[in-house]
Amino acid sequence: MDKEGWQRKGAGHRQRLRDKFLEAGLDGLTDDEVLELLLSFGTPRKDCKEAARALKKTFGSLAGVLDASRLELQRVKGVGPKNCFALQFVHGVARRYLRQRLKKKHIIRSSADVADYLIHAMRGLKKEVLTVLFLDAGHGIIDIEIVAEGTLTCNAVHPRELVGRALAHHAAAIVIAHNHPSGGMEPSKQDIRLTRRLYLALALINISLLDHFIIGRAAAPYSFADHGLMAAIRDECAAVVAP
Repeated sequence: MDKEGWQRKGAGHRQRLRDKFLEAGLDGLTDDEVLELLLSFGTPRKDCKEAARALKKTFGSLAGVLDASRLELQRVKGVGPKNCFALQFVHGVARRYLRQRLKKKHIIRSSADVADYLIHAMRGLKKEVLTVLFLDAGHGIIDIEIVAEGTLTCNAVHPRELVGRALAHHAAAIVIAHNHPSGGMEPSKQDIRLTRRLYLALALINISLLDHFIIGRAAAPYSFADHGLMAAIRDECAAVVAP
């Protein structure tokens, strides 16, 4: 088959994948097929099937591919700069969409309300970051900011900086989240000490720390509130912050 024949065959295959998506949505496509279509946005005249399979094999899942850096992606045979642009652009669009959708929510009622955004924004990062959601009195989101980067310890995260940002936003409550680049989900003793320290600093000015999320490799974040740790910290600090 000549080059033009291969191009026609490839175009027909990609159209069948597009038709599957239009008929059944993303659930109608395998991860390999999703990756193939994403790669084709960068190189529409190229057969991307083998490159898509190689990406899936290398990174284990669609999420693993989207979390990979440009250098990591380009080490995979058949993946070039244009393919990387397509993958990372789609990832960036999804992150912005989830952030804007989250900020439109009138009230944060549970950990599930913020899980999608936090996982997409923070899982796969190569260094630790501390993200803060500033909430009003009705638990509506005022803003979302990264307030610290690097190794997050009690010495590295200064309560006065977080308190200052909360006051600047006129926040009545906050939710914090940080990632574990290693992928682990269990909070360390350092994580618990940091949460206790931030809880006390905020409680003294009548701002509630509602939850602390850990983002790892799991499908859902680890929630301090859902595991009873926020209640335990609140009880420990009750005597200090009592009027």
